[in-house]
Amino acid sequence: MKILVTGGSGYIGLHTCVELLLTGHDVVVIDNLSNSSVTSLERVSEIVKTKLFVANSGTNNHASFIFEKVDIRDRVELDRIFSTYNIDCVIHFAGLKAVGESVEKPLNYYDNNVAGSLILYEAMQASNVKQIVFSSSATVYGDPHMVPIKESFPLSATNPYGQSKIINENVLRDLYISDPDWNVVLLRYFNPVGAHKSGLIGENPHGIPNNLMPYISQVAVGELDRLSIFGGDYPTKDGTGVRDYIHVVDLAKGHVAALNHLSKQNSGSVSIVNLGTGIGYSVLEVVKAFEQASGVKVPYSIVERRSGDIAECYADPSYAKQIFDWEAKLDLEQMCKDTWRSIRKKSR
Repeated sequence: MKILVTGGSGYIGLHTCVELLLTGHDVVVIDNLSNSSVTSLERVSEIVKTKLFVANSGTNNHASFIFEKVDIRDRVELDRIFSTYNIDCVIHFAGLKAVGESVEKPLNYYDNNVAGSLILYEAMQASNVKQIVFSSSATVYGDPHMVPIKESFPLSATNPYGQSKIINENVLRDLYISDPDWNVVLLRYFNPVGAHKSGLIGENPHGIPNNLMPYISQVAVGELDRLSIFGGDYPTKDGTGVRDYIHVVDLAKGHVAALNHLSKQNSGSVSIVNLGTGIGYSVLEVVKAFEQASGVKVPYSIVERRSGDIAECYADPSYAKQIFDWEAKLDLEQMCKDTWRSIRKKSR
């Protein structure tokens, strides 16, 4: 299939592009490059040994890996993309993703993640492209009443980022109700970490990271003095927050499995699937695992809780195994080793 990947030069998008290309799909990436660069896509090209065509002027319909700088809020450009390329399916990553920032700047999140997505869906509908894999999040479960978390749990959100994901899920459900030709997979993923084994691509945020693993990495290489752990008084095994960390390569393969699922459907549907490991690790456990993988001590301070955070969150991933025949294979040790390899390559 020819897959349009929105936000494809971001962390998860890059790794998904690798897996898509390795399994024979053609990929068209659109991204506004607000928190990424074309250089990362060139590294994907190096990994998969497929030339990246950057469409600065003109188009190349025959290339199997194409990048166009497009913002999903630009309907004219989206219409051009759909009319130029014979898109079969969309994988929708594009959007802002920092929980804390979403509390501080909610309008940015509703503009990018909600308004932008509505424009994308309108363009898809106008072009009769009705297959989509949506990048949702475990934040849609809010502060869950118990763990592990099943797909049937009630939805709520403790921050605007989570709200933006719930709104998108509801819009896509309503699209299917209005037109049963829509074929939708909502992937609720937990905490992606790690990097490609080559070390060429990984999580590389601008400024001080919002997520744990890149924060630990920057402390380990001396870019930051110490790790700030937000909250040491949660009702967990050691007082720090517990999360389900999933290797980004496993997560990327989950998107390929979602596409395979879509291709087998005889009619439209909406599938809601958790992508996680089913194992919860505390912040301090992740720090210890990283220290063992890297051989570097990671100094930290426990500071006040961060607005919008919850105590404990990990998946029941059994439905993904049932519907996709997918399960996470890579453990926390591998996540830390691959992260360390990637960050060392970047810092050289």
